[in-house]
Amino acid sequence: MLYYSVKRFGLALLVAVVVSFLSFQLLFLASDPAIALAGEAATEEDIIAIREFYGFDRPVLVQYIDWLGRFIRGDFGYSYYFNLPVSELILGRLGVTFQLGLVAVLLAIVVAVPLGVAAAIRPNTIIDRTALVISVLGQAMPSFWFALVLIVVFSVNLRWLPASGADSWQHFILPTIVIAYFAMPAIMRLTRGGMIEVLSADYIRTAKAKGLRPFKVLFKHALRNAIIPVVSLAAVQFGFMLSGSIVVETIFAIDGAGQLAWESINRNDLATVQALILLFAMIYVMINFLADLLNAWLDPRVRVA
Repeated sequence: MLYYSVKRFGLALLVAVVVSFLSFQLLFLASDPAIALAGEAATEEDIIAIREFYGFDRPVLVQYIDWLGRFIRGDFGYSYYFNLPVSELILGRLGVTFQLGLVAVLLAIVVAVPLGVAAAIRPNTIIDRTALVISVLGQAMPSFWFALVLIVVFSVNLRWLPASGADSWQHFILPTIVIAYFAMPAIMRLTRGGMIEVLSADYIRTAKAKGLRPFKVLFKHALRNAIIPVVSLAAVQFGFMLSGSIVVETIFAIDGAGQLAWESINRNDLATVQALILLFAMIYVMINFLADLLNAWLDPRVRVA
């Protein structure tokens, strides 16, 4: 298990470094930071002076190594638009996005896994058809449209829940539902397919023949093996939720990291965008690393795969 953990951690670290380097290059190709800092009224001499002063005229690889070294030491740079250190900006908003994504993925698992198990136990019934309808609607509806529908129904018409802000737990109900519903179809379909495959396996028939209780056969033997790919999928979906929270946070006016990313992109605040991209990539890679370890614990065969 230790060798497997070290190997997966090394691979995760390599992926994070590659993603950070590619994103660093793409941001410099997308826009010139010197022009963004100089403003629209700046002359060519002003842009050249800014480029030399901040070191933007150096090779991209040299700039990346310098930036990565400062990032590892906790120096994320300085936001010239917000006039604050980037670390202070992100730490003040990342917690909101992380809580929103965590609650949303837990809600998706709590709803999708039991529904997928029920659909697998009773295939081609009303439960299975209902699960299929929920899955299709979840994949077909854009998140921004679903968010607007919930706002119109529950905030404007019924006035049960607030439409924007993050002052209380009620403000997080609608955005959590929107983000969770995005992940439910994939988790539910994977759970259903895995359970159908496992329930037809020989060892499940043997367990039933031994007289084991149906509840024990279903949850201890069948679900434990069927849930392994669901763990990996839930980790991937959680990463998507963090990066995809930009749209949801913008619609519900939640002052989180997603909203910060949207504001930074619009203002060409490259230092903040670079730090957010690397942080999101590191969180995404770390979550997948932890999911790999959990899968290895659930199924020892994964360690030697």
